Amino acid sequence: MKLIETNLKEIILIEPEVYGDHRGWFMETYNNIKFKAAGIDYNFFQDNQSFSASSGTLRGLHYQLNPKAQTKLVRCTIGSIYDVAVDIRKGSPTYGQWYGTVLSSDNKKQLLIPKGFAHGFMTLTEGAEVQYKVDEVYSPENDRGILWSDPEIDITWPKGINPVLSSKDEKAPLLKDAENNFNYGDFV
Repeated sequence: MKLIETNLKEIILIEPEVYGDHRGWFMETYNNIKFKAAGIDYNFFQDNQSFSASSGTLRGLHYQLNPKAQTKLVRCTIGSIYDVAVDIRKGSPTYGQWYGTVLSSDNKKQLLIPKGFAHGFMTLTEGAEVQYKVDEVYSPENDRGILWSDPEIDITWPKGINPVLSSKDEKAPLLKDAENNFNYGDFV
């Protein structure tokens, strides 16, 4: 597996080793021993999966408050998405900055998004399927979001795609108004 640094040092793009031949291909999407050896030491214990029928479906920007914050290991198993993480740790030198990348069934890359970051994605194809591991269960009372189009964050989403949003995501607050109990000092 190859770990690729991003502009946000805690966000890691992971390129798994893919072994292919005339029959197809094989890869390990997660190996606890190899991940720990690479410095990725999280106790993932739940897998989530989403399906988006339409291209341009936008989910996010989502996070959970402490003590139910989640680290996510995200991959796209069918189709293609533009995946985004935003640093929302108060006091962080990269607070409000974001990283985005294409995850697809073709490139097989994964994105590690630790606690203290909001996460969202836009589907680039119809019928996109996303799977992700988390290290904390879903907690409705701690579930929060930030408006996907917050001008202070200024995410460059794919052009020419009108987002398909949930009513929850349409009404999400700006980062400056969002409830957030992440402090950078708690993560260093």
